[in-house]
Amino acid sequence: MVLCFPSASTCPKGCTCQRSESPPHGLNVTCSLSRLKEIPPDVPPETQLLQLDRNHISLVPDRIFHGLRMLRRLNLSHNAVETLGEGAFVGLEGSLEVLDLSHNRITSVHKEAFARLKARVVVDNNPWHCDCALQQALGGMAHNHEAATHVLCRSSELRDQEGQPFLAVDADLCNLAKRTTDYAMLVTMFGWFAMVISYVVYYVRQNQEDARRHLEYLKSLPSKPKKPDEPEDISTVV
Repeated sequence: MVLCFPSASTCPKGCTCQRSESPPHGLNVTCSLSRLKEIPPDVPPETQLLQLDRNHISLVPDRIFHGLRMLRRLNLSHNAVETLGEGAFVGLEGSLEVLDLSHNRITSVHKEAFARLKARVVVDNNPWHCDCALQQALGGMAHNHEAATHVLCRSSELRDQEGQPFLAVDADLCNLAKRTTDYAMLVTMFGWFAMVISYVVYYVRQNQEDARRHLEYLKSLPSKPKKPDEPEDISTVV
């Protein structure tokens, strides 16, 4: 009876908990359709199945599952998750077998979000932005090809890849980002160089104009009158 009906105090609010009949007799915790806005912080450590689907969860805090060393299946589908940090699934590396993140609002993930997981990750039906970080994250998955098959690029670093399957992106998006940065730096340097040249040209022209005005001023001055005792030029004597 104890195995089938655990104490109600061990079960998160809005969820139901049932002891598994098969070894290692962990808990199956179901929080589906519970209008949850965040992941319960008090999930029992002996949980082996956690159903958090069809709620309003928008954030997966770092290390939120850290104490769930027995967790095998985690269902976060049909929520409002938008991004995943580096430590979102820390603690589940050795136990997790299936992670369902389908039907969320995920556009981006940290490149190390799935790096140490051995689980099969379901990521379809999300508005992915295909960039370097996503390419690295999918490359670090244990079942990366299966996951990448279901990724559709809602937006992309390459405009012609928008709306296309991720596997259709035949480019190294990380090098693309580096080239874009290098190009931006080159444009900036060219802009500064052009500005310096413009200033030098302006400075030279301004000095030329000042010199011209000074010369005209000198020409406009009256000639120096001759002294009375100054002899006349021989050429003027008749």
